Amino acid sequence: MSGARHGWECALATDLDGTFLGGTDDHRRALYDAIEARRGRLGLIFVTGRDPEFIEELCGDGFVPWPEYVVGDVGTTIAQVVDRRVRPIAELETEIAGAWGDAGAVVREKLDGAAGLKLQPTPFRHRVSYDFFPDAYDGAAQRIVEGLGHDWLISADRYFDVLPKGVSKGPSLVRLADWLNLPRDRVLAAGDTLNDLSMLAIGVPAVAVGGSEPALLERLNGLDHVHFAEGVGAAGVAEALARLRFADFPATAAANHDQGGDAHAV
Repeated sequence: MSGARHGWECALATDLDGTFLGGTDDHRRALYDAIEARRGRLGLIFVTGRDPEFIEELCGDGFVPWPEYVVGDVGTTIAQVVDRRVRPIAELETEIAGAWGDAGAVVREKLDGAAGLKLQPTPFRHRVSYDFFPDAYDGAAQRIVEGLGHDWLISADRYFDVLPKGVSKGPSLVRLADWLNLPRDRVLAAGDTLNDLSMLAIGVPAVAVGGSEPALLERLNGLDHVHFAEGVGAAGVAEALARLRFADFPATAAANHDQGGDAHAV
């Protein structure tokens, strides 16, 4: 299309843990092989809670295909993959950085000792993340975060993220798609937990893979643009790509999806 920054017909924008990395080895291999066979037609965007270093290590072993772009850190990083390095796109991160400022130190101080939270040691650029323990949580942390003017997100009953106001996977994916001049109806968003809600509910074609978090399924109920896959993880992604006929994706890549899958993480 005129002015496009890509040559794709369409793109898969997928969460990693529990989604692109979920399911059996055979299902992952079938999905990844089908994607590689369509390189140039089908773009690949990782939309994940994981950081750039994790993605470089993940794809470096040769099993998981490299994406062209990454929306990482729960939407607070927007990056392009260049020479197998995940490089932030400054013009797409300007608003994110401005909304966050130098908030990390203040957030960590205010939430120090908060019930039900354990700080994750990774020094994220535009967010602060915690392991979440629901049995010990008393709700005080979310009130503190709101008082600081930031957003909070609990997902999978395991993670508590503090994010810049208005920033999450969905808005950042749309920002990237628009920058690429990629029509939104040619992007399939795939996920499995509540930190995927903003991208699955934003209006682009979407799939909640088999085994998704029940709270996510409840929030998506009734949305006509969302496909609720039977296949777990990678099988569910392949199922939706075939259903939408994205890049003539083969139904065989989505077959035999009634086998079990792996647990998700982020």
